[in-house]
Amino acid sequence: MADEAPVLIAGGGLVGLSAATFLAHQGIRSVTIERLRASSPLPRAAFFHMRTLEMFRSVGIESRLREQSARDFAPEGAVIAMDCLAGRKLADIIANLNEGVEAVSPCRRLFLNQPSLEPILRDRAREAGATIIQGAQIIDVRQDSNGVSVTVEYVDGGNMRELRAGYLIAADGGHSKVRECLGIGYEGRGAFSNSVTIYFTADVSPWVGNNAWSVIYVNNPVLRGFFRLNRSAQAGFLAINALGDPKLDSQAAADAATDVSEHRLIELVRAGVGNPHLAVRIDGHTRWHATANVAQKFQDKRIFIAGDAAHLMPPNGGFGGNTGIHDAHNLAWKLALVIQGHASATLLDSYAVERKPVARFTVEQAFSRYVARTAPWLESSQQPEALVDDLDIELGYLYNSPIGIHADPRTTLGAPGSRAPHVWLTRAGKRLSTIDLTGHFLLLAGAEGRSWVDAARAASERFGGLPLEAYCIGMDFDDAEGRFPQAYGISSSGASLVRPDGFVAWRCEQSAHDASAVLNDALSQSLGHHPLR
Repeated sequence: MADEAPVLIAGGGLVGLSAATFLAHQGIRSVTIERLRASSPLPRAAFFHMRTLEMFRSVGIESRLREQSARDFAPEGAVIAMDCLAGRKLADIIANLNEGVEAVSPCRRLFLNQPSLEPILRDRAREAGATIIQGAQIIDVRQDSNGVSVTVEYVDGGNMRELRAGYLIAADGGHSKVRECLGIGYEGRGAFSNSVTIYFTADVSPWVGNNAWSVIYVNNPVLRGFFRLNRSAQAGFLAINALGDPKLDSQAAADAATDVSEHRLIELVRAGVGNPHLAVRIDGHTRWHATANVAQKFQDKRIFIAGDAAHLMPPNGGFGGNTGIHDAHNLAWKLALVIQGHASATLLDSYAVERKPVARFTVEQAFSRYVARTAPWLESSQQPEALVDDLDIELGYLYNSPIGIHADPRTTLGAPGSRAPHVWLTRAGKRLSTIDLTGHFLLLAGAEGRSWVDAARAASERFGGLPLEAYCIGMDFDDAEGRFPQAYGISSSGASLVRPDGFVAWRCEQSAHDASAVLNDALSQSLGHHPLR
């Protein structure tokens, strides 16, 4: 007989561990199956956006991540382009990673090595009740009307095990076995570079100096790619997308991973630094394809595709891992409410409806940045989409909104389908953000909206004890700057209903004659009990 759990997760990397953590925070037990026995030792540095840090903040690990990041990397930094580290600057791409972010989020962007992050996520998930099986892989998947069954093989010894769950999240990467079993392919631009990342130790501090450079793009006659260095500029990695002159032979130039001999890798690091005699130790390398693809389907009945299994994009802008974490966050609260009996199973159909357009948009923006920063020769043949501001991608993506797929988050003003805006509040002398109140259904009313709060408390009981908190801002919390009504697009008598993932489900700009009926209808739609209008 198969061992059972409410949710199985294929893949225990960044996205799978995030899914396990978010589910556990919602009170849902999961079992994660990961092929590797431990995180990769290679110091892959990931760029985590404000929205992602808000999600990690909600599960109590933001401060740990920030402390670890500060040990490894400069807390603020710039993205620049140079011909080589010892050479001349070609462009200032982003002057400061966190310039102006205080107005839109309680969190700040940061860099953190994945080998540092994954143990924190793993520990947090296990503390909250998740099970993580390492050194095993899924080799077969079957589903029926009641659940999903998988055959798991242990990497050492080949022993088999059957697991069964109500649902399965496939976060097992670009070569996803689950997606393969389902016959779901990718669609998009495909691969456009055989790239290589070189992990190395070398003292490049004489050229970096005191400059807070987070990412250094390098474009010269030998190579095109980017550096990411640790805080002391003694180690890091160089990602290379093209060699030589692409104008002469773009196809040959894009095959950067042909020769990965130690001698050649040292040569390339030296060419990127601009010092042919630099002492370099190669710590490892990885080959990868620069790709811009989206899975044809994000859901097959009880199986959901997330992370690289659902979308592949160039690393430019750091959108890949963040997008996968957002997939997991979107899915976790929906699975939790369905499993707990608060929501209809039809709510789960909204996962693909919401996340696939956002993924497609983000993939295209990553590709456009790849072309602009590394491969301008592709512009005429590939016709990338126009670049939009990073804020639109990080905080301004929209779900089922007449505004579109994205907007400037400073202008959405709490419109349904947008992320609930950040406003600082105080209560009993404690300062917190509206973002800190999310994690369950949340009704926020103006100072004169007590009828909405009363209606929400009644609705929680009507929907079987649905986790729903309700507050009058200006009464239950102080809004010293008086920003809340305008930020949420309501009057002092209006209200906004925020989903557990922090997105606005509904709002009413003013008081209503029958607040209970109006709110009950909004909750019914949000829980999938009848179609969204």
